[in-house]
Amino acid sequence: MQNKATSDLVEFSTTKPLADIVGIESIRQHALIVLQHSPSDPTDFIDAICRLTERLFTGQFWHYQPADLRYHDFLHTLQATQVYLDLADAVRQNLPVEKRPTARELELGFAAILLHDSGYLKARGDDSGSGAKYTHCHVLRSCALSASILPSLGCLPAEIDDALGAIRSTGLQGSPTVSKFSNERTRLIACMVATADYIGQMAAPEYPDKLSSLYTEFEESEDYIGTPRERRMFQSPASLIAATPGFWTSFVLPRLDHDLAGIYRLLAAPYPSGPNRYLAAIEHNIGIITTRSILAASSPQA
Repeated sequence: MQNKATSDLVEFSTTKPLADIVGIESIRQHALIVLQHSPSDPTDFIDAICRLTERLFTGQFWHYQPADLRYHDFLHTLQATQVYLDLADAVRQNLPVEKRPTARELELGFAAILLHDSGYLKARGDDSGSGAKYTHCHVLRSCALSASILPSLGCLPAEIDDALGAIRSTGLQGSPTVSKFSNERTRLIACMVATADYIGQMAAPEYPDKLSSLYTEFEESEDYIGTPRERRMFQSPASLIAATPGFWTSFVLPRLDHDLAGIYRLLAAPYPSGPNRYLAAIEHNIGIITTRSILAASSPQA
């Protein structure tokens, strides 16, 4: 027999992945269900980090401007956070007790995923271009901002180090397997944060339509750091779109399996042999992208 918390979570999660997020409040409510061990657990940290993140991305915190990107926007942060919370619930249900992160460790991971792309934000007075120009260093900037914010929320130095390690793991070269963490549970948290970042992007229903915006962000960053055009990975939006199916099969999926401990497999429902709705959503998106790329390549104007 399901208790109320479980039935609420099932109701929250049975719709199409990532299609029902209406704002930070839905994420906060989900977090209160998943991250609390009991209804009597304090909610101060969850409430505070949600309020702070919304203020930060809407230009109401310190000297930061509102987020101004179309791909790495606030919706992406919320979508990645929803995946993280689903992973947190799966970890608590399916891992042995001795391997499960504590409630506090899961809270710190929650903060890390909410802040993982804060490095794209521009300060007031930074009026040239968009935050996309910081693509090459956004992980470093996210860590710096998080290190400045988290002490005000009562985080201890060792906790901040673990949160920053999780944010670093979202970079293309970041690897929880070689980074230093307080324990193996917080290393697992880093795997969850990085996994949620990838899945939150690629399983989103608008992912195929946002790839041209991703190209625009890459282009602005390459212009900003002065990369010669002939040395750029993508020469056009079409080249990025055409490369995306291979990016999934040859880079992201192996990374999820090896560098990130295959933690995404815990999202199978029922675990371990049931369907994984997030993988299904990604495969659906990849199918759309592949079809569009083939049609574009066969067009007389291609």
